[in-house]
Amino acid sequence: MMSAAYALIDQAALQHNLVIVRRHAPDANIMAVIKANAYGHGMLRMARILAVAVDSLAVARTDEAIALREQGVTTPITVLQGFMGRDELMCYAKYQLTAVVHQHEQIRQLLAGSSPEKIAVWLKMDSGMSRLGFLPTEWNAVCTLLQNSTQVQQPFGVMTHLASADEVDCHQSRQQLQRFDTLTCQHIGAKSIANSAAILACPAAVTDWIRPGLMLYGVSPFPDKSAADLGLKPVMTLKSRLISVKTVPQGETVGYGGSWRCQQATRVGIVSIGYGDGYPRYARNGTPVLINGKVVPLIGRVSMDMLAVDLSTLPEAKIGDTATLWGEGLPVETIAQYAETIPYTVLCGITPRVEIIER
Repeated sequence: MMSAAYALIDQAALQHNLVIVRRHAPDANIMAVIKANAYGHGMLRMARILAVAVDSLAVARTDEAIALREQGVTTPITVLQGFMGRDELMCYAKYQLTAVVHQHEQIRQLLAGSSPEKIAVWLKMDSGMSRLGFLPTEWNAVCTLLQNSTQVQQPFGVMTHLASADEVDCHQSRQQLQRFDTLTCQHIGAKSIANSAAILACPAAVTDWIRPGLMLYGVSPFPDKSAADLGLKPVMTLKSRLISVKTVPQGETVGYGGSWRCQQATRVGIVSIGYGDGYPRYARNGTPVLINGKVVPLIGRVSMDMLAVDLSTLPEAKIGDTATLWGEGLPVETIAQYAETIPYTVLCGITPRVEIIER
């Protein structure tokens, strides 16, 4: 029996988006970012689809990488947070993982290691994000330590992350790029800077390796541009169905707290999906929902398992009709705007009770 809420995963759309990535960076190696369960799309599923089409995969944490290896994924994998502790470090040789090294304790563990196999490494610079990475003032000394280490594959890669790549022609990005270039211009190893936003809008950030994430899934990284504007196609379409249709009298309220009141007798439909499935709890009144491909507004508060829509303009709607919550015909960016959040949080919010169907 199919779940009430289900997500269609369009493999052709993923391949299409990968073509767009390559069009913007034809000479770069691609490290496809599949962390956080591939932004809700399924980490193992995306790994298997992308394995034959990209040069590497990237996850956030060591346990994610080990899970992929134990499921038979042989594609190179980079762990963006690197290892924490000696036990994790030993896994990098065992599972042939690449570590991002971004703090001094990792350096100490590497130098003290006794692995029979050398560890592949990306050394990360904090060029202005103030999150992970070594400061420019530390950079040369840290590079020397790794260059002299018998535990590190040579030459190692160097990377950084832009804080404001989604802001076109941003001073902060230019400053970060200048810092990175100044300190790595003589480095003979690979370089990596660009995420999805930088791939699309900052050619100077496109180096040896790029790290597309959001754009692979057919979502725009920019607040003022849609995925369609960028030629991208949504990989996930979230759907459910109407489980109730009734007329609510004028003056009555709909949902918890009575936040929406019927100004006239209103035909109300109940869709079997809610924040328990990952639909955003704070989507406001008027958020668009597609019923059989036609737009109707969400009304009242989103419940754990259900939400309500106004069917006044859709008199033919009936129990069992298909509801589309985002994806094909309704960008997830739009839903994020109505929920006053970003598409990342909407996609990553999908819960296990949503059935995933590949097509």
